[in-house]
Amino acid sequence: MKTFHCGKCGNLVFFENVSCERCSALLGYVPELSQICAFEPAGDGVWRCLNDEAAGALHRQCHNYAVQDVCNWMIPADAGDTLCASCELTRTTPFLATPNNRLYWWRLETAKRRALYTLAALDLPVVSREVDAEGGLQFDFLEDVGEERVMTGHDNGLITMNIAEADDAHREKTRSEMSEPYRTLLGHFRHELGHYYFDQLVASTRWTEPFRVLFGDERADYAEALAAHYEQGAAQGWEQAYVSAYATMHPWEDWAETWAHYLHIVDTVDTAAACGLALKPSTAGEPVLTDQTPVEVSSFDSLMHRWYPLTYVLNSLNRSLGLADGYPFALSPKVVEKLRFVHEVVAAGPQPKIVEAPVSPEPAETVEATEAPEATEPAEMVETPQTPAAAEMPAAQPAAGTAAGGGSATPS
Repeated sequence: MKTFHCGKCGNLVFFENVSCERCSALLGYVPELSQICAFEPAGDGVWRCLNDEAAGALHRQCHNYAVQDVCNWMIPADAGDTLCASCELTRTTPFLATPNNRLYWWRLETAKRRALYTLAALDLPVVSREVDAEGGLQFDFLEDVGEERVMTGHDNGLITMNIAEADDAHREKTRSEMSEPYRTLLGHFRHELGHYYFDQLVASTRWTEPFRVLFGDERADYAEALAAHYEQGAAQGWEQAYVSAYATMHPWEDWAETWAHYLHIVDTVDTAAACGLALKPSTAGEPVLTDQTPVEVSSFDSLMHRWYPLTYVLNSLNRSLGLADGYPFALSPKVVEKLRFVHEVVAAGPQPKIVEAPVSPEPAETVEATEAPEATEPAEMVETPQTPAAAEMPAAQPAAGTAAGGGSATPS
């Protein structure tokens, strides 16, 4: 994430800000400029951008900014849309009559916008399902209803998030119970987006076979792998080949966990470079950080050479504040190899789809082996068991400005 400044007074502002703390100007993110911009009223709900590069362009607030107060993105004044490029991806929102659900919705949208920012910085395609029903992206933010639990997961471009993950106490309790070193809303979005981009960038392309060599055969039965993982756990010594214990479950999950980790690295290195962070220790042999190359043009080696000193100082600062390590991971050579593969896939962009040749039948005189049918990605990529809500909740409501999309808060 790069740094931003108020277009009116020059004050340092953040990606999530809605007003400047110094001059009180309205702030909003303009995707076309990749900038947080300052605005002044231009009448009839229209706002004039004060940033020099916008040349006085007129904008409107996203409906979920102006009315719901869960967004801070802007729309060109002459556009026919009422929702911004981020909010239009949300099909179902939480039921707002339930206490705290508006806060949870805001947290979910905030994490989603940051994830989308990184995707845009990496020039990864983001298309709504409203535009591309087959290959588009969409989100449902649902809650448990009685005994019916919502599972966070991905299904052919539809990402479902259980809004309980936006409850800090619930999420930390789950993290502790699952013995996870790290669990965040942003991490959930990055993981589930990994499943989406596997379909977009890897499946049935020239990357499929190299993927199988590194991660394993994704056609392995997912349900069996899931059951085995929760019954037996990760194998001893999993750290030598996987970024997390959950990654050991199935090649799809290994990819999604590695993808999420790659986005963690890219966003953090980008933020450090934008802030001009450098490490120039006076003692020889201590970590050094001087490379300020923008991440979108950085080689993988450049990213990794910066990552190690950056996490060293990040963890050291956290410990000085009495906090847990901000980066509680150790990357083995095998994991670094997988991260390099993700980098290469991202750098190459979308590839032509290849139809895999069917397996030739065995000769008649030999006994044909019995094979399980080819696996497809399950509708629910379960990350962890969710805790049912204590009391029945009302059904979810559609996102503002969109039609209802089958929105009861049950697993989709």
